[in-house]
Amino acid sequence: MAKGSAGRSAKWFLAFMLVAVIVLSATGIWNPFPNVLAWVNRSQPLSEPDVVWQQRVGGTPKSVTVAGSTVVVEQRTFVESRSLATGGKLWERKADWAAVAGSETDPVVATGKLLTKGYELIDPETGAVRRRDTEASGVWTYRNALLDVHCRDPRECTLSRWDPRGTKPVWTAFLPGVGTGLFADNPEVLGTRRLTTKHVADDASGPETMPSLLGFPVDGRVHIVDTATGRVLRDVQPGRADRLVVVGGRMLRIEARAEDGSCYFTVLARDPITGQEVWRRAGINLRTANAGGCVQRDDPQGGQSVLVGVGPDGRETVLDGYDGRLLWSGAEGEKLLAVDDRYALVRSADHQSLIGRELARDAPRWNRPLSAEGGATLTRSAALLVDEKPDRVLALDPLSGRELLDLATSAKVLAVGPAGMVIGDGRDIGYVQFGSAAGVPGPGPGAPGTSPGPGAGPGDTGPTCGGPKMEECRPAGSGKDG
Repeated sequence: MAKGSAGRSAKWFLAFMLVAVIVLSATGIWNPFPNVLAWVNRSQPLSEPDVVWQQRVGGTPKSVTVAGSTVVVEQRTFVESRSLATGGKLWERKADWAAVAGSETDPVVATGKLLTKGYELIDPETGAVRRRDTEASGVWTYRNALLDVHCRDPRECTLSRWDPRGTKPVWTAFLPGVGTGLFADNPEVLGTRRLTTKHVADDASGPETMPSLLGFPVDGRVHIVDTATGRVLRDVQPGRADRLVVVGGRMLRIEARAEDGSCYFTVLARDPITGQEVWRRAGINLRTANAGGCVQRDDPQGGQSVLVGVGPDGRETVLDGYDGRLLWSGAEGEKLLAVDDRYALVRSADHQSLIGRELARDAPRWNRPLSAEGGATLTRSAALLVDEKPDRVLALDPLSGRELLDLATSAKVLAVGPAGMVIGDGRDIGYVQFGSAAGVPGPGPGAPGTSPGPGAGPGDTGPTCGGPKMEECRPAGSGKDG
């Protein structure tokens, strides 16, 4: 009899506790259900040490971008925004494509549908529509600007520049077409191809700063636009054996000549305003012809205003696109893995380490072990080393080699922000902060109070904007990067 009474008491107690939890949840005093569901849905931790948060999204992401205090996740048929602090979903919207423009202080999300003109600019925090366009055929997103193009017919188009959160165009320019069809986000412009690694998403660094000049291919010709004023500087038709690109504020013509069973290359750089030749280099192979013969189908490799090539001695080189200077020439057996205007990451000749270099200096800055299977890349906020056996991701200050993060993980790096990065495996994504243990906030490069000026990165001594080959600088205090 006592046993039966105890059983009934236990049932009454459990029923009472359940009612209490429901009442507390309904009144908003305490709600354990989201945490329980998060625990049930969570797969194995993405890394060791653990991420700050881990969430499962609706499908495998097409792209992930850190946008201010949010993480924007583009998927096949919709885009969603999540809190950078907690991973909680802020909003979701149907869209076939999405791209982020703006810096940490003024990000926006451009979204649209395939085969449909127009786009919307969404606030990544609130999901509110900041601006809507119904006629644009294509959109280009940058850290400091957004471009769109409207075409009345295939040979009559207008190109407009906007500030990321602007309500009126900064300028509008005429172009005799941009090709045919609808282009969605970031159609091709003629510049450089970034060096990448399979372990890091190609667009992990987020939107880049808009170059001072852009080259638009139109019906076999190249129209060169000054992005500060909207002025169309040149309309050039390259020769049949030539490749024309715009790099570092210069118009580069890459000539390829077949002779004696080999390809011979010459690079000529011209001032886009005067048309005068400013530098020339012969014998540098910029890897624009990747098959038999000398047909150039690809843009050269590089980053921002630098070019990557192979010299006559078979050694890799880095050239300044503005003045043609040789910024770096590798030793025999060395392999360039990543480069931008300031830094280069080079695999050693013995394939056992990675060398961090500053292009303005002859001596290496730092050296880290890296296996022959590992990879590396440069982002705006950190140099990333991704190794295998064991799987590992290192984030370093590219100038000093100072360690910002050391993760044991097989997940892919999807996005890198000023204070941390998003990693992912399948539908699971998670955020980890630089310079911190799991869940403990810590400042990263570019975090408030750590950056010396607009456009600066870890270890910078000043801004990187301004000058003939660089993007324009914004006025101090404008809240926008230049």
